[in-house]
Amino acid sequence: MRIGIPKEIKDHEYRVGATPAGVHVLVAAGHEVWVESGAGEHIGFSDEKYRAAGARIAATAQDVYRCPLVVKVKEPQPSEIPLLWEGQVVFCYFHLAASRELAQALLARKIIAIAYETVTDEQGALPLLIPMSEIAGRIAVHVGANCLHLANGGSGVLLGGVPGVSPGKVLVIGAGTVGTQAARMALGLGADVTILDVNLPRLRHLDDLFGPQLKTRYSEAHAIAELATEADLVVGSVYIPGKRAPKLISHDTVRHMKRGSVLVDVAIDQGGCAETSRPTTHTHPTYIHDGVVHYCVANMPAATARTSTQALTNATLPYTLLLAADPLSALKSRRDLRAGLQLYLGHVTHRAVAEDLGLPFTEPEQALAT
Repeated sequence: MRIGIPKEIKDHEYRVGATPAGVHVLVAAGHEVWVESGAGEHIGFSDEKYRAAGARIAATAQDVYRCPLVVKVKEPQPSEIPLLWEGQVVFCYFHLAASRELAQALLARKIIAIAYETVTDEQGALPLLIPMSEIAGRIAVHVGANCLHLANGGSGVLLGGVPGVSPGKVLVIGAGTVGTQAARMALGLGADVTILDVNLPRLRHLDDLFGPQLKTRYSEAHAIAELATEADLVVGSVYIPGKRAPKLISHDTVRHMKRGSVLVDVAIDQGGCAETSRPTTHTHPTYIHDGVVHYCVANMPAATARTSTQALTNATLPYTLLLAADPLSALKSRRDLRAGLQLYLGHVTHRAVAEDLGLPFTEPEQALAT
């Protein structure tokens, strides 16, 4: 099959759908891979490296989007949507629950949209979301610490403190992959860290993992409001597969947070978990609302695009090989891959996406049968 890997055009998005090593595996399996010129230039993956791996270098995005299977990172941008065509398979992060406009545009193109963020494994985990969640969780504390600098609108608190001065307080809402990595990084800096979740077995696991150094609390509205108003850094790391993020941090809570405190909303891809959150970019990453610095970049892992691309390719490559061999057969036979099927030839085939967008839902098995 012909596989297209376009150059990402979202703001400061330098990740690529596959590394040269990944392309080599695809070519060795008998597939024809077209990589848009300059797709990996910013992260050390030159056209020459892709060519050496067996790829063909496409001069334009139009050339890449003629391929029946497109593997990319972020959701199609407005200028890319007209290049999509009926029956084309697009494999990437979509986050459709956060954008009815994007969903309707893609439905009109009648593509087959398979979303990294809802593909599952045999245990029900999200193997294509996990590596980017690990990176986003670690980045969240890096950027949060930087936003606390006075020059960036923060309160001037050093998260780790110094001898004789108490460390800063970090609140992590959500104990999944993002939250666990954020807590790990914050503890490593020497911060006073509390993590919230409704999953008590998960909290017990983290208690066993980190010991008394990490404080755990059951997540409910009172605890969120109480701890957020005491925190110097709040990391929102809530994710419900396919659905919009619940608004767990109210506007009233933000109003009562400390002036110069920081909110890093990692859930912004799915609409954000704070009522005051709105998407930002790497070019303009922050804004101040009620005295609180908000960092809501919708593609956080792009900040470390080389590491992110390598980690993402490691996770996606086995699924790309399945799709390249026979996409319909793979979707019909593999429940894990079918969980990622969000749009199919004009139908919404993921229940959570349909519910959040108020659109009709078609069972994926039914769609594939017709």
